[in-house]
Amino acid sequence: MLLRRVFQNKPKGFYVDIGAHHPKRFSNTYLFYRMGWTGINVDAMPGSMKNFKRKRPRDINIERGVAIVPGSLDYYIFNEPALNGFSVELSREREVAKSNYCVKNVIKVDVSTLEEILDEYLGGNEIDFMNVDVEGFDLDVLKSNNWIKYRPGYVLAEILGSSLHDIDKEPLVRFMCDQGYELFAKQVNTVIFKDMSPEGSRHQ
Repeated sequence: MLLRRVFQNKPKGFYVDIGAHHPKRFSNTYLFYRMGWTGINVDAMPGSMKNFKRKRPRDINIERGVAIVPGSLDYYIFNEPALNGFSVELSREREVAKSNYCVKNVIKVDVSTLEEILDEYLGGNEIDFMNVDVEGFDLDVLKSNNWIKYRPGYVLAEILGSSLHDIDKEPLVRFMCDQGYELFAKQVNTVIFKDMSPEGSRHQ
C-alpha cells in the first residue's frame, strides 16, 4: 500500500523481487503486476517458478539463489515454504524455538550474485523498486549487487526483530546508507530505502 502511494502516478514500471516465494502469497509485487507492471522474480526453491510462469507470464521468472560469491550453498527447506533460506543460523534458531516449524530437508542450490542476474536479465530496464526477502540473508544479497550499475529507486529489505529505537545501528541500514540511500519507511520487519543520488529522482 505504501509503494502504491509512492507510484500512484506511474501506470507502468519495473520491479525486482528476490526471494519471491509465491506469485500472490506474501507478495509485495503482485499488486503492481495486476496494475500492468512487469519485473524479475527470483527464488531458490526448486519448482517454485512453475507457479510464477503460470500466474505471472509477463514477468521474467528465475529459479536460483543469490549470494555474495557464485557457486552453491546449503538451502534449508521448512514445512512452511515462506521460511526457506540459506541462513544456517536463522534456520537452527527456528528449529529450536517452540513452534510448529521444522526443517524438512537441506539441499545444495546454485547461487549467483545479484549483479550477475541483473546483467543477464534486466535488459536495459530501470528498476523502480527492488524487494528482498530471503530469511536472514538480505545483507548478503544487497552486498552482491553493483550499486554503481544498478540503482533501484526504492529498496525493501527485511531486518528481523528490528525497532525504530536503534535501527540506524543495524548493519544492513549502515550498508544501504553507504550506497547513497536513506531510510524512507519501516513496516514491522520490512525496511524501505530511497535512492538519494541524482539518478534517484527519475523514479518519482
